[in-house]
Amino acid sequence: MAFSSDLDQITRAAAGERGAVAALVARYSPGVLGLSQRMLADNAEAEDVTQETFLRAWKALPNWEPRANFSTWLHRVALNLCYDRLRKRRETTMAELPEQVDRDLRPDERLEQSQRISAIESAISALPERQAAALNLCAIEGHNQKDAAEIMEISQEALESLLARARRTLRKTGLTGARQGQ
Repeated sequence: MAFSSDLDQITRAAAGERGAVAALVARYSPGVLGLSQRMLADNAEAEDVTQETFLRAWKALPNWEPRANFSTWLHRVALNLCYDRLRKRRETTMAELPEQVDRDLRPDERLEQSQRISAIESAISALPERQAAALNLCAIEGHNQKDAAEIMEISQEALESLLARARRTLRKTGLTGARQGQ
C-alpha cells in the first residue's frame, strides 16, 4: 500500500483502533518475521523479536514522525532487536558455544563441516582488527556497507578497501571457496 495509506492506518492505530493495528500487523509481520529468521536462524527467537518489534512500535506510534517509510522504520526496530540478541550470543565464551554442525549429516561430514567452521573463524580472527571488523559487520552480521562504515566511523570507500583486503587474504588461505561451499 501507499505511504499515505500507511499514514492513515498509523494515525488510526495510534488512536487505538484495533482494525488499523491488525491491518498493519498483517501487512508487515511476514517481512519482519522473515528478516528475524534470516538474522537469528532460530524460529522461536525470530517470533519473539517479531512480537517485541510490534510491541515497541505500538508504544512509539503516538510520537512517531514519518521521516522514513513506516516499513523501513519497523524493520530497523526488528534489526536492532536481532543485533541485541546476536550480541548476547557472542558474549558466550568460545568454550560454551553450542556446536554449529548440522546433525543430519553423517559423522564424517559433521567433522568436516566443524573443521571448516573452525578454520573460517580462525582465519577471520587472524585478520588485522579493522579488516575482521569490516568483514564481520558486512558478511556475518548483515550490515550494508553504509551502516558498517558509520559503525566503524570511516568512509564507505575505506570500508570497501578493508573488505577487499580481507577477502583477498581469505582467498589466499583458500577459505572463501570452502565457505561458499557450505
